[in-house]
Amino acid sequence: MGLDNEVRTPGTDFASDRAILKTSRLALCAITMLLGLVMAAPVNAQLVMPAAEESPWSAPEPWRTDNLYFQTSIYTRHYRPSPDHNNTQDLINVEWRFDRFWLSGQWLAGAAFFWNSFGQPTEYYYGGWLARPFSGAQPFYVKLTAGALHGYKGDYQNNIPLNSSGTAPAVLPAVGYCYSRFCSELVLFGTSGIMVTFGVTVP
Repeated sequence: MGLDNEVRTPGTDFASDRAILKTSRLALCAITMLLGLVMAAPVNAQLVMPAAEESPWSAPEPWRTDNLYFQTSIYTRHYRPSPDHNNTQDLINVEWRFDRFWLSGQWLAGAAFFWNSFGQPTEYYYGGWLARPFSGAQPFYVKLTAGALHGYKGDYQNNIPLNSSGTAPAVLPAVGYCYSRFCSELVLFGTSGIMVTFGVTVP
């Protein structure tokens, strides 16, 4: 993922780090699917708890009540693609959604780890705001995050604005939709491209 449209040229070999990150991403996907299967499984009537002790996993609108969100990237496209562009971000994103609200939106904070458009390991630490503006489509939401982006180095350090220190400010808008605890987002990264993510919320 990048905030620019330059192409990547062969450079530092991150093959070993990429293999580790890819394994972590596969593990995250496996955990996500396992959580979904467990949550979708029918509950034996004899095991249903009394209302006073109801499990958070049985929330009628988990996309509204859950706090923790895990997601990974499933598709990236650059607006002006090149054969040298890196479109496999191997994103690992952990986000906490606070029980604090402003202008009918929810505060959040998170950290993302991925490979940028030039194949460099990159981190994004952010805060943000999530709102569900349409009463008739409540699982639909809009999200805006802002934070510090670190990882653009060497020949690519100046390919994103204000990165003279190696860490640059970034603002990323997104739209998302949830079905039960499964969510997908369309993230816009600057004037460079878009990313589609898939994730799961946790109580």
